[in-house]
Amino acid sequence: MESLLDTLGLSQSVQLLSLSPPGWGGNLLRGLANSLQIALGAFGFGLVIGLFGAYGKLYGGPILRDLLAIYTTVIRAVPELVLILILYYVGSDLINQASVAMGYGRVEISGVVAGIWVLGVVQGAYSTEVLRGAIQAIPPGQLEAARAFGMPPLMTLRRVTIPAMMSFATPGLANLWLIATKDTALLAIVGFSELTLETRQAAGSTRAYFTFFLAAGALYLIVTLFSGALFARIEKWARRGQHSLKGGMK
Repeated sequence: MESLLDTLGLSQSVQLLSLSPPGWGGNLLRGLANSLQIALGAFGFGLVIGLFGAYGKLYGGPILRDLLAIYTTVIRAVPELVLILILYYVGSDLINQASVAMGYGRVEISGVVAGIWVLGVVQGAYSTEVLRGAIQAIPPGQLEAARAFGMPPLMTLRRVTIPAMMSFATPGLANLWLIATKDTALLAIVGFSELTLETRQAAGSTRAYFTFFLAAGALYLIVTLFSGALFARIEKWARRGQHSLKGGMK
């Protein structure tokens, strides 16, 4: 009897997670796709902010360094859920006020764009510190040699700084990527249709909370495992030649 009940329970779970209605599997996958889209955009936006922020902290003037210090301190001190609420509502309000002032009326802001903006600003503060530390870890002689050869700053950044800092920055950036994927769950509070919100809606409609949240956890785990393997390959690529160099010095 218990075996029959277990079989029926498993069959019901499979039916609930099927891709076609009345299953909710398609909704979960769409939510996962939205989560990954927002996470990728926010991670990339955060990297851009982080690169400029790291250079500003290291080589900028006193005012720029102070402004960046305030930015990174505030973002890292305030809980991310509070930051999401502030950035989403304040940012949306400022955009609409500017649009009305220019005579265009209120605008409808895309949820994906807003999510990328909000999480990107948060990611940028952490990326700034990760990349700043990675740049400082580069042996000074490499940058001095680039300047001695007359390389302009942008060429030095592209040919020397970024390749040399990647081996130091990759572990920290891998952690930031995983944080970005999980932070998308916080966007459910402002109504973004990402994986967590889709899971809550499916569980609330069917009362199968364990089934759907277990499925969501499995999807997050798959993303984490795949991301870990990908960043491990990136780190191996970034460290190419270093081991042979060490071996030659022994």
